[in-house]
Amino acid sequence: ALEPLSVGLAIGVASALTGYLSHPRFYCNYVECCPRAGQRLNATALKAQLDNRLFGQHLAKDVVLKAVLGFSNNPSPKKPLMLSLHGWAGTGKNFLSQILAEQVHPAGLRSKFVHLFLATLHFPHQDQVKLYKEQLQNWIRGNVSACPSSVFIFDEMDKMHPGVIDAIKPFLDYYEEVDGVSYRKAIFIFLSNAGGDLINKAALDFWTSGKRREDIQLKDLEPLLSVGVFNNKNSGLWHSSIIDRNLIDYFVPFLPLEQRHVKMCVRAEMTARGYAVDEKIVQAVADEMTYFPKEQKIYSDKGCKTVQAKLDIHEDL
Repeated sequence: ALEPLSVGLAIGVASALTGYLSHPRFYCNYVECCPRAGQRLNATALKAQLDNRLFGQHLAKDVVLKAVLGFSNNPSPKKPLMLSLHGWAGTGKNFLSQILAEQVHPAGLRSKFVHLFLATLHFPHQDQVKLYKEQLQNWIRGNVSACPSSVFIFDEMDKMHPGVIDAIKPFLDYYEEVDGVSYRKAIFIFLSNAGGDLINKAALDFWTSGKRREDIQLKDLEPLLSVGVFNNKNSGLWHSSIIDRNLIDYFVPFLPLEQRHVKMCVRAEMTARGYAVDEKIVQAVADEMTYFPKEQKIYSDKGCKTVQAKLDIHEDL
């Protein structure tokens, strides 16, 4: 027979070990956990990532940095953070959303708390808008219940059927709870090419008038974007109640990239591949890009989108 003391000691050790292994600090080293309530973003790390990886977007950097840190540092926000990123392809919208997701959840887009929706993949059929709206509400409700600081990214908003995105309007509004779930710590991000023409024209007007690109301010573009996107029939936000109710915190413009910015992208890609930066190759790749307007050739019409593919051609050099 076992001694009572031995049995008691064994049970005590087992209980202590179980308690240690199940402690959040230990457990979360091996299994992804939702950030604890009150956990703040690392402002220094976020700023460094934006400075080192996003080029030519002083407005987007400044707006997103302030918006995200202000939201993170607020112990009781009145609503979720809602950002709508606009600009032509290759200007950095996807890149910025990935950086932000990584700062909130280190696994980034691989995190079970970060959810990426592509309009053409997840909502392809116009005759199924009602079904998509129900599915979307159920999906968001379930995931925010599991992790209040979930991140939802909606890409290709310019290709989304009007009405679909209005399904999330109750979750973005100023409600303490919706059906017993609080959405106030979640982050929603829209990515869209809609409004890109308006942004490009404003940037070109600044250049034509001799003003510095860095002098463009949010107030110069945000009103144009909100009205332009709301009235754009080719936008998933056409006549959206989300805009009508002023639930988008910031319309973030992404400016067209100049050749100097394309070169920054090439250098960053070479460094990421472990290459020594060769300025001849940097110039060659930048020269292979196409630029607009046709006469002045100031801005890359694809941003940095094809830099990786063009650099592949020069790998043997």
